[in-house]
Amino acid sequence: MELKDKLKRVPQLPGVYFFRNARGTIIYIGKARILRNRVRSYFQNTKSKDSKTRLLVKNIADLEWLVVRDEVEALLTEANLIREHRPRFNISLKDDKTFPYIQITAEPFPRVKIIRMKNIPRDGSTYFGPYTEVKRLRATMRALHNVFPLRSCDYLIDAESIAAGKIKLCLDYHIKRCEGPCEGLVSQEHYEEMIRQVIRFLRGRSDQLRSYLVSEMERASADLRFEDALRFRNQLDAVENFTRKQKKVTADFTDRDVLVVASENTYGTGVVLRVRNGFYLGREKFDLKIVEGTPAAEIVSRFLHQYYSATEDIPKEILLEMEIEDLKVVETWLQGRKGSKVTLLVPQKGEKKKLVRICRSNADLLLGEIRLRKLKRRELLPKPVTILQEDLGLAVPPRRIEAFDNSNIQGTHPVASMVCFIDGKPRKSEYRKFNIKTVTGPDDFESMYEVVKRRYSRVKRENGPLPDLILIDGGKGQLRFAYRALQELKLEYLSVIGLAKRLEEVYKPGMSEPQNIPKTSPGLFLLRKIRDEAHRFAISFHREKRAGAMTRSALEEVSGLGKKRIQRIWKEYNSLAELKNAAAEEISMKAGVPMKVAVALCQKLAEKYSADSKGVS
Repeated sequence: MELKDKLKRVPQLPGVYFFRNARGTIIYIGKARILRNRVRSYFQNTKSKDSKTRLLVKNIADLEWLVVRDEVEALLTEANLIREHRPRFNISLKDDKTFPYIQITAEPFPRVKIIRMKNIPRDGSTYFGPYTEVKRLRATMRALHNVFPLRSCDYLIDAESIAAGKIKLCLDYHIKRCEGPCEGLVSQEHYEEMIRQVIRFLRGRSDQLRSYLVSEMERASADLRFEDALRFRNQLDAVENFTRKQKKVTADFTDRDVLVVASENTYGTGVVLRVRNGFYLGREKFDLKIVEGTPAAEIVSRFLHQYYSATEDIPKEILLEMEIEDLKVVETWLQGRKGSKVTLLVPQKGEKKKLVRICRSNADLLLGEIRLRKLKRRELLPKPVTILQEDLGLAVPPRRIEAFDNSNIQGTHPVASMVCFIDGKPRKSEYRKFNIKTVTGPDDFESMYEVVKRRYSRVKRENGPLPDLILIDGGKGQLRFAYRALQELKLEYLSVIGLAKRLEEVYKPGMSEPQNIPKTSPGLFLLRKIRDEAHRFAISFHREKRAGAMTRSALEEVSGLGKKRIQRIWKEYNSLAELKNAAAEEISMKAGVPMKVAVALCQKLAEKYSADSKGVS
């Protein structure tokens, strides 16, 4: 169905919409209160849109939608789908792989441990995080074990295991770091109360923990349990030592997060300052992948959705630097996750505004670090790349090199390949395969013209990255046809060379003599490496295609083999190679085909496979 027809059918309901490109890949996922209004808006007054939206619309070839109950469900569904599909035009966390969390397990005697994961499972456990500063996370865990005698073993401890005596006391019990729940030396009620204090501690409620420890210390002292009183005093000292490093940043005791994003071009950093009970509890930072031209408010909104989808620690108040779209919908979504009221604010003055400025300063500093890392990466070019620039007299270092090669057997199953090397290393996600469509027979020149033109027509159409150097596997003939394709696309300014196979000579367009490059040059070694990789990739694709054709046709060409007999053969054999190595008697017996037909099949396979060692170019 045409895109225009689909636009007419978009419903006037809340939901999530998907834009796909010509290859069927999802390139953008969005949500809407009314799907029809939002989706159609992309295609109206496109000249007035931001650059990111204009580029997105150019790439839309198809759309789909998913109707949900309300805006809040649309928001949640959108966040989950973006994390799953990571579309090109959506903002995403670059380090969205596995985050460290503190997990308090759902067991009779819970464990408190660090766990890495991408999404929080619904397993009944309590999770704190994600933590992006692992050093601070480990300091928190050390403080927890200094304050509380938590068990560190991985056993499941319950009434049955205690009664059976399956688990024995370990060293932690003897050095007073565990109270021995494995042998029933501490009640489940007592252990659960300790876990409640752990949760208060992790939520920044150190004042409540202090009160609890002081009361327990005084009770133990009054009962003449001086050893217990000493233990509570040591725990109180550990709490004081840990919280002494925390800074009071607000006069009130409201739990709040401060969320700011700093971005530049296609990268950015999101920062969340966590303030609990009036004290600064920590800072989380996330590198972001951004589509250039995305409005700042949209970046903040997307980061907010992704961050709070990945955490259970949602405060009463979230401070932002700017207004975001659908603010009330986001509040409702967060309230549903938290189970109580959550407010999003854009403060204009006072302590809250000061907190936003502090968070902005952190984000700007972190963005500066990212910018510096990128500059350093640009400066630290591999030596073969810089030498190749000198060898070829290029204006810029050939950081991105794309190389082409053709492969066929006497004109049959013609294919071509393109490999991509960035900073001297293969980038396999950028490799491409081509079936030759317009050339008949073994014509390497016209084949090269076709694939080069198809490749860079698409790159221009999709505004993709252009290479610093194009390498053609072949001599002056292949180079001339490749350059003609670039001229027709008005890309003749791109650097293109041909690497002849026999004498490893490098040719440039319009020059009859090869470049004078020393045979021992690291730059020439790099070109050979790239050329050989393009050749390997082309041949492997050619063999795949030829094997596929053989699989389809070899059996069909044998007299006496119909569809049912072919199906029986494939039930017994997993591949054509396995079938080729089988004897006629075995095929006849296992697949239930006449001996005469099995012999004919073996002869046909032997003829087909004899071509494998001939004429691959």
